[in-house]
Amino acid sequence: MTLLPPRGTSPASLLAAHGGGVAHSHFSVLGEPRQRQLLAWRERVGHVIDVLPSRADVEHPFNAQIDRYKVEGLLFTDCRSDAMLLERSLARISTDSVRDYVFHVFAEGGVDDIALRHGASAAIPTAKILALDMNQPVRMRRSHCRVLTFFVPAALVQETFPDPEAIHGRTVQDTSPLTRLALEHVAALGANISAMTAAAADSAVRTAAQLVVAAFGKQAGLSGNARSAARAALFGRVRRHIQANLHRAELTPEGVLSALHLPRPTVYRMFQHEGGLGAYIRHLRLRQAADELARYPHMMVTDVAYAVGFKSASDFTRAFRRAYGMAPQEFRALSQTYRADPPDPWQLPSA
Repeated sequence: MTLLPPRGTSPASLLAAHGGGVAHSHFSVLGEPRQRQLLAWRERVGHVIDVLPSRADVEHPFNAQIDRYKVEGLLFTDCRSDAMLLERSLARISTDSVRDYVFHVFAEGGVDDIALRHGASAAIPTAKILALDMNQPVRMRRSHCRVLTFFVPAALVQETFPDPEAIHGRTVQDTSPLTRLALEHVAALGANISAMTAAAADSAVRTAAQLVVAAFGKQAGLSGNARSAARAALFGRVRRHIQANLHRAELTPEGVLSALHLPRPTVYRMFQHEGGLGAYIRHLRLRQAADELARYPHMMVTDVAYAVGFKSASDFTRAFRRAYGMAPQEFRALSQTYRADPPDPWQLPSA
């Protein structure tokens, strides 16, 4: 992920790490006119996720501020904000390069509901930590909250999660000693990071990120290095085979099991979070198709469908519409709009 200076932040507010300090920026909408507050916040966070206010929302006062700390490949933010609707859409993903894993640690408030793919939102009961894969779509309604957030590279997540994509949308509550330790460490980090040296902040942020990831690993039953390593190796073998053969229409779950000589129960448990191995294959095909539609605007939809392993254009269109709530042609048009200039939130398709 390329970390650019925040929009709306004056150069004077960027504190380069002189004298052993931490690279830090602060942004607040407090000085903006009332009708600009929510839009100014949308511009500030728009390089990562879209804020979706209605016209009525823009008319009301909105309060938000964020402190952003960058240390050696990790990004840590401390944000206080009023309630808002946030979305990272497939069109956005297909037109930017943000691919980190993001862990939201809620010191106050939380997420009221979340939708990971097209369809109805699901409520999240009192989640203390929420994990998101920025390479997958999400729409969530966040309450008035204070949230401490880590942007973590995939390599660090993969040390605990052999299939890090599976962490998307997972939550943990403060019900285990490890989770409580992680929450205490993150709270202390939020209170003290501004006074730390760069070396101390790097160590503290990295430790906090590892504790948070470990809390998710504990919840998923991935304790023990040998067990995690074995599952990682097996998952990697299956994933490499699928990706190498994704363009083949004859790629099926049965074919994967036969080609790799693997027991059905083991593989199906591994992909249970995706709804099964067949659903995982279909999901990868649709994601690759979305990237192709955005990258090659003049390529025929039929050619895209066959290139990712669908047997017919009609099957592809039905599957794409079920997954993303729009036809491939509509998605292509929306992705081109994002490339030119992100649309106003009230122009975006509703959930």
